[in-house]
Amino acid sequence: MAMASPPNSLLQWITSLLLLVCAAEALKFELVAHAGAESHAKERCIRNFVGQETLVVVTATVGGTKGDGMMVNIHIRDTLGNEYARPRDVVGESRSVFTSHSETAFEVCFENVYTDTRRPNPASRPVELDIDIGADAKDWSAIQATEKLKPVEADLRRIEELTAEVVHEMDYLRFREQRLRDTNESTNARVKWFGIGTTWLLIALWGWQIMYLRAYFRSKHLI
Repeated sequence: MAMASPPNSLLQWITSLLLLVCAAEALKFELVAHAGAESHAKERCIRNFVGQETLVVVTATVGGTKGDGMMVNIHIRDTLGNEYARPRDVVGESRSVFTSHSETAFEVCFENVYTDTRRPNPASRPVELDIDIGADAKDWSAIQATEKLKPVEADLRRIEELTAEVVHEMDYLRFREQRLRDTNESTNARVKWFGIGTTWLLIALWGWQIMYLRAYFRSKHLI
């Protein structure tokens, strides 16, 4: 019985290490305020790629207080025009959960707009952004409690789903690489046949010019 503990501890250490490697640090930056007329040009966007029907959790923590002369708005959309969330006047933590409609890139855009003629000092707000996609976006504490899983079992299940996502991503990249290779081969074949056709056309034009010039010179009794 005493020898069963070390493998369990080793397994916990391995799973913790893998989870630490898979974890992504939050993005922190200062969002400078601007006039409302410049909102589109002054948006600060973070783009990420997501697969179809994938769970995404966007957590943004915005510093400052309401009434300080600034208003932070968030806009979450994808490159196909789908809008997922648009919280306004965000202070503190804002959490947006959505499932992607398509396999495309999505953007989390921030804008900090002046709401008063007075210019606050500093004229910026700190923002901390954390984006969880797929298995990382799930509430594993709730899953562990609902399915009565041990901590190690929950960690292993999470790693299993993360590995499945990596395999799916590799399959997608291989599919895209195959399509790109087929496109390149098709383009090369078209260019080759275009070059051959152009060559024969030039040869035919050259032969016609010779025949025309010979007929012209003979009609003028030059040859």
